[in-house]
Amino acid sequence: MSDSFLEDDEQGRGAAAPAFAGKARWDAIVSLTLGVFGLVTAEFLPASLLTPISADLGISSGIAGQTVTVTAVVAAIAGPAIVIGTRSLNRRWTLYGLTALLIVASVLAALANGLTLLLVSRVLLGIGLGGFWAMAGAMALRLVPIEHLPRAMAMIFTGVSVATVTAAPLGAYIGATLGWRAAFVLSAAVGIVALLAQAITIPSLPPAGHAGLGTMAAVLRRPKIRIGFVATLLVVSGHFAGFTYIRPYLEGIPRLDVDMISLVLLAYGVGGFFGNIIGGMITSRSATLGTVFAAGLIAVSAVLLAVFGQSGLASAMAVTLWGFAFGAFPVSIQSYITRAAQDEAESAGALLLTTFQIAISSGAVLGGLLIDLQGPMGVISFLAVATALGASVMVARGGRQMQLSQG
Repeated sequence: MSDSFLEDDEQGRGAAAPAFAGKARWDAIVSLTLGVFGLVTAEFLPASLLTPISADLGISSGIAGQTVTVTAVVAAIAGPAIVIGTRSLNRRWTLYGLTALLIVASVLAALANGLTLLLVSRVLLGIGLGGFWAMAGAMALRLVPIEHLPRAMAMIFTGVSVATVTAAPLGAYIGATLGWRAAFVLSAAVGIVALLAQAITIPSLPPAGHAGLGTMAAVLRRPKIRIGFVATLLVVSGHFAGFTYIRPYLEGIPRLDVDMISLVLLAYGVGGFFGNIIGGMITSRSATLGTVFAAGLIAVSAVLLAVFGQSGLASAMAVTLWGFAFGAFPVSIQSYITRAAQDEAESAGALLLTTFQIAISSGAVLGGLLIDLQGPMGVISFLAVATALGASVMVARGGRQMQLSQG
């Protein structure tokens, strides 16, 4: 089956793409990594600062927590909108604008004297985040040769992994020592550094492709793209159904205390960091194989949690494996979609972003229903089934491709 996966990726390279000329611009990739680190850090900062934010602004913790939701919802809408609305602009200037939104949003959050200004800052951040994710794969495709795309995407997603691991503890520490507003000042400083790096390293990138609703509809009709989106819906919804309620599982099944849960979640984040790297290495051979590897390994970790979950050590190891596997998934699926639509990579990236956000929302809702009806094991069972189905969809597609090539 792996041979068909490799053949499939080679065939995906046949699509017309913006011409790449010159040497790989790894310095520009690093500047994109800085940008995404700043965006994701700012996205998750409120999660560790809910208590001081709510006390200072006179709002409930529940309302303060919804600022994270607002950013995610806006990002889902903003991705396609930015791609279409800026299609005539040089992508370098579009990137500058998206990074500038990170700076402005962070400054407004630091200056917020009430809920309204805080929400405005989160909306602006959502626009920057959505636009960046919609364009990341397409920009990487124009900065490095196609054979180096998985490595480039792995570097960019390293920014996500580092931000995911450090945002909460760093935000909590700064909030406790310097105040919650200082955390957003630091976020703005990261944005300034990223913008300066991008100004130095990003070359001129004239508009490419024909971004529009019609183009997105045409991209969506491509069988390979549809398979990728179905797999994404299954894997990501399963992941977030399980991970949203991982604390009730760890408290209820292996009966871990708060300190141990924190260590397990830290191990999950570290696992994700290494999964991102290994996922990029596998994806450099085949994006399809990388996607199957990641989805299948998540399913394995869920089965381990279901069977051996009463052991604290087994649960910790399974959650770490889960983090490793999910760290590999975004790199693999982003490379898979970008390779499948090299001629309209921005439109495909925007659709992938929206698919991710739909899957995240639906997964959280389904997880809430399952944990109320069946308890923690219900969401873990759904995690296993959904991710196994996601891997199976990609395997089945590889099998069909192998039959066509033999025929």
